[in-house]
Amino acid sequence: MLEAKKKLNMSDILKHECGIAVIRLLKPLEYYKEKYGSAFYGVNKMYLMMEKQHNRGQDGAGFASIKLNTKPGERYISRIRSIEQQPIQDIFGKINKRINDEFKTHPEYLEDVEAQKKNIPYIGEVLLGHVRYGTFGKNSVESVHPFLRQNNWMHRNLIMAGNFNMTNVKELFSNLIELGQHPKEYTDTITVMEKIGHFLDDAVSKIYKDLKKEGYNKREASPQIAERLKVSKILKRAAKNWDGGYAMAGLIGHGDAFVLRDPAGIRPAYYYKDDEVVVVASERPVIQTVFDVKFEDVKELEPGQAIITKKSGEVRFKQILEPLERKACSFERIYFSRGSDAEIYQERKMLGRLLMPKVMEAINNDTKNTVFSFIPNTAETSFFGLVETAENELNKSKIKSILDGQRNISAEEVTDMLSERIRVEKIAIKDAKLRTFITEDSSRDDLVAHVYDITYGVVKPNDNLVIIDDSIVRGTTLKKSILKMLDRLGPKKIVVVSSAPQIRYPDCYGIDMANLESLIAFRAALELHKDHNSYNTIETIYNKCKAQQDLEDKDVKNFVKEIYDPFTDEQISDKIAELLSDKSIKSEVKIIFQPVKNLHKACPKNLGDWYFTGNYPTVGGNRVVNRAFINFYEGNKERAY
Repeated sequence: MLEAKKKLNMSDILKHECGIAVIRLLKPLEYYKEKYGSAFYGVNKMYLMMEKQHNRGQDGAGFASIKLNTKPGERYISRIRSIEQQPIQDIFGKINKRINDEFKTHPEYLEDVEAQKKNIPYIGEVLLGHVRYGTFGKNSVESVHPFLRQNNWMHRNLIMAGNFNMTNVKELFSNLIELGQHPKEYTDTITVMEKIGHFLDDAVSKIYKDLKKEGYNKREASPQIAERLKVSKILKRAAKNWDGGYAMAGLIGHGDAFVLRDPAGIRPAYYYKDDEVVVVASERPVIQTVFDVKFEDVKELEPGQAIITKKSGEVRFKQILEPLERKACSFERIYFSRGSDAEIYQERKMLGRLLMPKVMEAINNDTKNTVFSFIPNTAETSFFGLVETAENELNKSKIKSILDGQRNISAEEVTDMLSERIRVEKIAIKDAKLRTFITEDSSRDDLVAHVYDITYGVVKPNDNLVIIDDSIVRGTTLKKSILKMLDRLGPKKIVVVSSAPQIRYPDCYGIDMANLESLIAFRAALELHKDHNSYNTIETIYNKCKAQQDLEDKDVKNFVKEIYDPFTDEQISDKIAELLSDKSIKSEVKIIFQPVKNLHKACPKNLGDWYFTGNYPTVGGNRVVNRAFINFYEGNKERAY
């Protein structure tokens, strides 16, 4: 989706997974003033929803609101965006200051909700928030959502924000030109907004012509347009050729609101509604926490479906696109979403549990001489699952030893056995100040290597050290920082465990994994081909990819899979360990990845696994991965989408 600086982050932090929040107040503002003490109830809730999705956006944030039933000449749309270091705080700090300044100047507004609505910006019944993680290009405020398509006709004003990425921007851009438009930018955000805007304009014009024939004048036609406008029809026409993953939110000037989810369910969207509000967000626990509702009250928007709230307050669910096979993004569960979601918490624990057999094999079942820990903090839940399983295995071993010993074991020996515990330690603590100091263009590896503080004295010379992480993408941080840091503790063996499988393919639906050569699994496969004197396979695959360039998307195959076919997962894992361990590391290094089948077992509702398997959920994915390989082979640094 949008563009952003590349930052030097620890633990291979993946960029992107924007967050959206939509609030539609269904009662007059006076109702919220009387019940909750403030007509700014919606603004306050939006602040909380955006902060609770802060994990999804560090590059920028934006907020927009619409006032319903305003008189001509009164401002009814407000928007504010920020790319400050704390963008959400910056936005709502400015909003709060504006409100307080108005109250100081006009104290009579304090109890007069009608005057507040008329004179104070940002207060309104329809609200849209966005937190942004950009994936490429410039990080300017102009790149921050929500985007606004302005028009003097209220019904033609369109505000949009989303969590999305399109694989076929070139095709969509060409479609706009064929429609006679002149888009101001070549980005998927502008392209999508202009596509919806075109069909919105068209629908409004047709309704107005019909109303004119029926005898309505322009003033009388306006409320009729709002009532007759079929948002679902506009979305069907606009989204007909979209290929990508998206949760697309939009507000129309007169007060209609919508959120549309992609037909494969790649990007997440959840909603809640009662007689006071309609709420949509990227994450379920955000809605649960902010509106104090139960897990089962928050529903998931179905793939290809739109939730549409009309100006009248009527809520409609419309199937805009025919659903594809459900391939909800598994990285949502592993990495991006807040772990406080009831389902996600259990899934992440299960990911840890399922890794334990491989870990036990790597340490020769020697839990007595093994220290367990995790990096970064987001891996903590998987770590809990790993340790719980280790504790269970240890307890089984204790019981067996006691039973096998029968009466020959002394009380003291039994006590010693029962007192043995899995050794869990906090090994690494991130130094946030140092991380902030290291800028994007820094090549100061020594500084990078010290971004974490480590705990000395808990690892003994004969110990294994097991560290679990969410995922290993590029391996840069492991190589430059984490492995060197852990090696300073002097363990016999370092076992790095990834709760995710090997990331072998680029993502084209929003996560910042745009090229192949940056992926450590891809580099490991290349090295294995060199080792096996089969590097000519690379040219063969390149020729196959080139031969498909003129085919339609539906006929394109992912030939990049052939790079990995000759090798087992273990061979690639061992080569990754070799690539990430330089000569300065004295400890033996072992890297363990989650098998894909275990990922599906842990996250049965989110089977989107294209970055691991190359099985892309939309036809555009295969073209993107082939283009990424062509770029790699030709030394082209352009993005594949």
